[in-house]
Amino acid sequence: MELIGPIFEAIKCFGGPICTYIDHHPKLEEHMNDLRRKVNDLNDQKEDLVLKKEAELRHGKVVKKEVENWFKDVEKVNTEMEKIETKFRVVSYFLRGHFGKFVCRKIEEVKEIHQQGSFPNGVAVDGPPTAGVTLPTPNIKGEIDVIEQIWKYLMGDKVGMIGICGMGGIGKTTIMKHINNQLLKESEKFDKVIWVTVSKNLNIFKLQEDIADSLKQSLPKNKLQQATTIKDVLERKRYVLILDDVWKRFSLLDVGIPEPILGMERKVVLTSRSIEVCQSMDCKVVKVQPLSKTESMNLFLDHVGHSVVQDQNLKDIVNKIVEHCGGLPLSIVTIAESMKGVNDICEWRNALTELEEHVKSVKGSDVEIFERLRFSYDHLKDPKIQNCFLYCSLYPEDFVIEKVELIENWIDEGLLDGLRTRKEMHDRGHSILNKLENNCLLERDETYLDERGVKMHDVLRDLALYIKGHQFMVKANVQLEELPSEQEWTTSVEKVSLMRNSKLIEIPAHISPECPHLSTLILQYCDLKRISESFFEHMLGLKVLNLSGNYEIENLPNSISKLKNLNALILANCHMLKYVPSLAELRALRKLDLFSTSIEEFPHGIEMLQNLRYFRLGSTHLKELPMGILVKISHLQCLLVELHLRGEEVGKLRKLECVSCSFCDMQEFKKYAESTQGKWPTSFDFQVGPDVNIYIGYSPDFNEIEKNVEFTNLEIERCDDVVLPNDLHTLRIEGCNDFKCLSHIPLFRKATDLKKCRIRRCEGIECVVDLSSWSCNALHNVEELWLESLWNLREVVRVGVAAEIESTSHAPTPPAFFSSLKTLKLYSCYEIKKLYPVELLQSLQNLEEIIVGNCYEMEEIIASEENQEREGTTFILPKLKSLVLEELPKLKSICRGGLVIPVDSLQHVTLFDCPEVKRIPLSLPLVENGKPLPPPFLKRIIVSPREWWESVEWDQPDAKDVLSPFVQYW
Repeated sequence: MELIGPIFEAIKCFGGPICTYIDHHPKLEEHMNDLRRKVNDLNDQKEDLVLKKEAELRHGKVVKKEVENWFKDVEKVNTEMEKIETKFRVVSYFLRGHFGKFVCRKIEEVKEIHQQGSFPNGVAVDGPPTAGVTLPTPNIKGEIDVIEQIWKYLMGDKVGMIGICGMGGIGKTTIMKHINNQLLKESEKFDKVIWVTVSKNLNIFKLQEDIADSLKQSLPKNKLQQATTIKDVLERKRYVLILDDVWKRFSLLDVGIPEPILGMERKVVLTSRSIEVCQSMDCKVVKVQPLSKTESMNLFLDHVGHSVVQDQNLKDIVNKIVEHCGGLPLSIVTIAESMKGVNDICEWRNALTELEEHVKSVKGSDVEIFERLRFSYDHLKDPKIQNCFLYCSLYPEDFVIEKVELIENWIDEGLLDGLRTRKEMHDRGHSILNKLENNCLLERDETYLDERGVKMHDVLRDLALYIKGHQFMVKANVQLEELPSEQEWTTSVEKVSLMRNSKLIEIPAHISPECPHLSTLILQYCDLKRISESFFEHMLGLKVLNLSGNYEIENLPNSISKLKNLNALILANCHMLKYVPSLAELRALRKLDLFSTSIEEFPHGIEMLQNLRYFRLGSTHLKELPMGILVKISHLQCLLVELHLRGEEVGKLRKLECVSCSFCDMQEFKKYAESTQGKWPTSFDFQVGPDVNIYIGYSPDFNEIEKNVEFTNLEIERCDDVVLPNDLHTLRIEGCNDFKCLSHIPLFRKATDLKKCRIRRCEGIECVVDLSSWSCNALHNVEELWLESLWNLREVVRVGVAAEIESTSHAPTPPAFFSSLKTLKLYSCYEIKKLYPVELLQSLQNLEEIIVGNCYEMEEIIASEENQEREGTTFILPKLKSLVLEELPKLKSICRGGLVIPVDSLQHVTLFDCPEVKRIPLSLPLVENGKPLPPPFLKRIIVSPREWWESVEWDQPDAKDVLSPFVQYW
């Protein structure tokens, strides 16, 4: 081999193709490094475009086809790069030149794709126009005359500006939500219905952004030009602009809203507590009156229950309570909900006495409202629940509060103390949330993450701030450009919230407030770059300091080290943060959150924090926790770190309930499993392998317990002595190339309660399950199977010889196999030709979702023999909701003749680039005359290309016409 180098040098003298070929031989490593850099640059470009794409989608736009194709090209590059890396590791000496030439070609290809990704004309186009957004709203009681009056003004040509006024909580917003929805349903007079919440702290630029969002219009960076842009767009439309909760007069033209001109179908409606505001803006005033006695009683009984008026004595008390509500819907509903389920007349009499005491001694509309509502607050009884309610006022007005975050904040405040475990605290937190929602003191926000958020009515927020008085200083999301003056930081203040003031960039040295009673300071999601050393000097009673989301701050002042009473230090998403001062003196600290920071070394004194219960850490500069630290902070309940940890140290944390971390190899994971002595945490997410791929971006939700293990870039087929918990929910296997079948992995057989299984980039795997060799008990409970980038996968299920199956005592009967499976996903598996055998189809009775994409050899979804004849019709996949087939150029059949999919549950169908498919086997319901009906739950069918759709065959003659209204062309 030593002679080969000189020989190559001699051959190069001959020049030509041989010379070029030989040049690639010694430079292969250099070419590979260049390719890696180019692919990394491409992926950085992809991430930037993903953000642009998501922003456009939020504005209702549709991503261009060329952009989607570019994303697919990038994904293809990443897939190919994985193969190239594998081949690079094993390429022989004599093939290095040939392989180097291939790598150079790939570099040029990646450079070309990078150039194509500039998209100077943007990544999206306007989607189909929508008139507006339908808003959730409760049933309305009374106010029919008001609604009719507003509708008359909107439909007529005599009024352009309408002002809806009335005291807080009287139902102005509810009325306008009904009007908004009615306009969208019934009126063709207007192109657009725009809803914008203005709120107490009017900010013209925020108002402009909200209007632009509703119009799906981007604004120029020059703020002086924004009003002109909005005006130009609005002048081309017929619209109703609803401005909810206006507190003071402002100029429409300053915002860019054209003055309404009669007969031009441009209307502006505003709601306000002040008739003077409405009049000053030249509105036709519509005053919302309190509900009548009858309307008030009906609304009260709807919420408390009609049984309370069956007893005459009780009925008299109820009448008086309703009378004290003053016809105010918010008061009626909150008081009724607080009395729901109460049947004892003594309690009702006491409630009446309390309510009378609240309202008899006060005058002035706001205070009267607050005192009526305060009855519901007082009726909570428990001071901790009351304080949980009051805490919500620290968030900005009209802000959607994420429930898990709110519960974590209650824990930090000590409002859920007295419970042993974190899970018990979260359960208690959810119980309090339910109580506050049931008493209408908080409202569930149905638009946020599957109802995981709550909102506080602006009047109830004002009530909370009225109750706390000078003890709370709340200036959240009010566009502060500098910190409140020292005079505003009074000695009586206990909690200060300045969150989400994005113009607040510095805390200067001359401000050092003397606040001996300050316990909570919230400065999250401002834009702080610097905090002076003196700022915290006189805040020695501080217990909660939240600086999260200040992206550009790099260093914290050393004075934080003196906050000896601090319970929670929250620095998550301070992306540029490099330095945290010593924590050695913060012995009371129970929570330390350093997620997504750039700290370069562990803060001094972490090992001294023996009261620490919650520790979250993620920094690209840290890879491993120093030995011995976990032993010192052994009371941890939550440990969430993007680091390799030592298995034995983690296993000895006996109070650990929630953990996310990595172990560098199987040996460390085995040590952990042995150290737990069978007592695994309530919730865990472990990644085992040389790379750290764990992600800890969310606070743990004990309502959604995770029990996940991922094995990455390991040899796992021979790991038969590794212990897995019996109740493991999710198993992920990535980059493990040593096994050919999931059935062959001993540790997999132990996971008998598995719900999700994901296998990705495992080059050796040829089939997932081999029925001829194993009973596959671990798959009986699997609900989701996700297979991705398995380049040698031939079969999902290998049936084997029928006689073998029949003679195997351990083989499952077909109905039991995959009997719980709901989702089957298959991506980028280039060798597989048939997805699932027809003889095992009975096992998929609960399957709801099939997704198959980028499988270029796939020929059949449900596979049967060519000569297999069927008599009559057989219905398959009875619970299927979603069928997605994308980029399957050789797919000929979804299933063969005689097999059909009923559409009783079907909601979504996507068929994209499957040119060889000639038949879509859907069975539509029939009416008496034999005509097919539309599927009852179908929402859309996405197809491409259009010409292919026109050529598709159907078992039912009129099926195509029935389904056409659901079709969207990609």
